[in-house]
Amino acid sequence: MASFPIRRMRRRRRNPAIREFLAESHLTRHDLVQPLFVCDGVGIDRPIDSLAGQHHHSTDRIGDRALEVEEAGVSAVLLFGVPDQKDSRGSSSVDPAGVIPRAIREIRQRAPNLLIIADVCLCEFTDHGHCGIITDTREEGFQVDNDATLEVLAEQATVFAEAGCDIVAPSAMADGQVGAIRSALDGAGHEEVMILSYAAKYASAFYGPFRDAAGSTPAGGDRLGYQMDPRNSREALQEVALDLEEGADIVMVKPGLPYLDIISRVHDTFDIPIASYHVSGEWAQLNAAADRGWIDLDRAYIESLQSLRRAGASIIVTYGAERAARLLGVHN
Repeated sequence: MASFPIRRMRRRRRNPAIREFLAESHLTRHDLVQPLFVCDGVGIDRPIDSLAGQHHHSTDRIGDRALEVEEAGVSAVLLFGVPDQKDSRGSSSVDPAGVIPRAIREIRQRAPNLLIIADVCLCEFTDHGHCGIITDTREEGFQVDNDATLEVLAEQATVFAEAGCDIVAPSAMADGQVGAIRSALDGAGHEEVMILSYAAKYASAFYGPFRDAAGSTPAGGDRLGYQMDPRNSREALQEVALDLEEGADIVMVKPGLPYLDIISRVHDTFDIPIASYHVSGEWAQLNAAADRGWIDLDRAYIESLQSLRRAGASIIVTYGAERAARLLGVHN
């Protein structure tokens, strides 16, 4: 390869048209998913203090909110339920008249072209905040019964599919969750409903604002026993492989920026669509720094999303999806 002065790398960067022409990866509004928090009640549009720009929306308001997302150019929403009633088994999560099924039906009416993804987990629906059925309630315990949890997750996914969602997204990190859900969906005649599996979901310190928004902070213990150890990468490839064998259509790596290496390794190893979740702590950091005048929010935000796309994520769940879509423009 020739060297300077024959080879001048800055020729590739000298104007916007050339930079665009030679860009190795492209972020578009079609890559983005907007999370939405749906609650019980009527007429609620309540700001979430810990999560800039996000709100709790009651089911009678969620259709209009989803339409705003669609009109901004974002292709999909990811729904999280925040019910009034919680118990140890997350019973409201399998109620056909529960908060998520009602929200799905409202969105389907108001924004029929929007892709609806429904998170499948128990943490938002249980009074203990864990992602499954627990067998030990001592403070140092809170052991999750993996196989009992599978039954509830499969029922929950089927209820959401019956309500009309396009994709279910199991996030409980339960062994066998994808296979259990695929079997239940197919058995109920929902072969076309896709599964986006949180295949490599790490036990991260970046989830704080989300747990506040969803009311899912564990009442005791932690999630280290079922979410992944942040020190491990080969394990992530095993998790992804298992989920693909069980029938996952899309796999997710969560969080995003601290795990770019994991996204890249999954991308290089498997021929499968990869999603990444630019999580609440990442979004909060950007907004906090921007509020203090330390960074340009728009530039830093788009750069963050571009890095996820560059690493190999073709789908990005992010709290600023509408903002990013406007910054990228309608032609992207």
